[in-house]
Amino acid sequence: MSILIDEHTKLLIQGITGKEGQRALKAASNYHTEVLCGVTPGKGGLDVEGVPVYDTVAEAVENHPALNATAIYVPPFAAKDAVLEAIDSNIALINIMTERIPIQDTSYYLAAARERGTRIVGPSSLGMISTGKARIGVAGGDKPNEIYMKGNVGVISRSGGMTNEISWQLRKNTFGITTAIHIGGDLLMGTSYADALRLFEEDTATEGIVIFGEMGGRYEFDIVELLKQGGCTKPIAIFIGGKFGKHLPEGMTIGHAGAIIEKGSGSVEEKEKALRSVGVLVAANYEDLPKLIASKLLTNIIS
Repeated sequence: MSILIDEHTKLLIQGITGKEGQRALKAASNYHTEVLCGVTPGKGGLDVEGVPVYDTVAEAVENHPALNATAIYVPPFAAKDAVLEAIDSNIALINIMTERIPIQDTSYYLAAARERGTRIVGPSSLGMISTGKARIGVAGGDKPNEIYMKGNVGVISRSGGMTNEISWQLRKNTFGITTAIHIGGDLLMGTSYADALRLFEEDTATEGIVIFGEMGGRYEFDIVELLKQGGCTKPIAIFIGGKFGKHLPEGMTIGHAGAIIEKGSGSVEEKEKALRSVGVLVAANYEDLPKLIASKLLTNIIS
């Protein structure tokens, strides 16, 4: 099995006529994923690589009622309206790749999504891949089959590049992937670590989860609360990057919008201590993640 996407995913790409949208179309189409259509306002009636383009999401859904996922590649100023269009058209999964969306806009559409029960991944997401089944975005780049192989480990990452790197490290240690998901690096996220863990908990094919975290924010503490409540019972190994953050000025942003230095609040060390207290395996280096998750999975097999 997998989470969020599979062989039944029917994809819409909003912003399909742009450079990144066209790249995403090729990435999805070349990896078992059916892209039914795209949307670019003012470009309705055109096609991209044989895929029809519509002016609005409503038109796209009217002509392709099987649509159940969308990837958003529009400029930051247009992102809020694009997401709201998808929500209003009852598309179940919205993966937002756009970066630098104003936080007020993100707050607004996340509230709208919660009200309607719509799943949002992102913003600032590289995408996700369910190995051998489907891909949204460009996880794995041009050679996903050289990075991702089928297996029993789920991957959650705040870094797009490290989504691939962690999956490659697991592969080198003979562990394959059910689904790898880049949840995005912004301060506000549609799907948090805890949200993704709940999904992996329900996935019978996923036996363990590996997480790449970063400095900034307090989303790791949601993992702690989830485990205290019994919301995820599967082995988890995590690496949190950014220990150097304790030496930097308060309020400094490092890399992602969500990686804001907060003195005395949510430091890497504080997060690691809290996670260890509920049984999460914490890696000193990300290269250690395969070894840590192996120690739990092999123990489970033996027992």
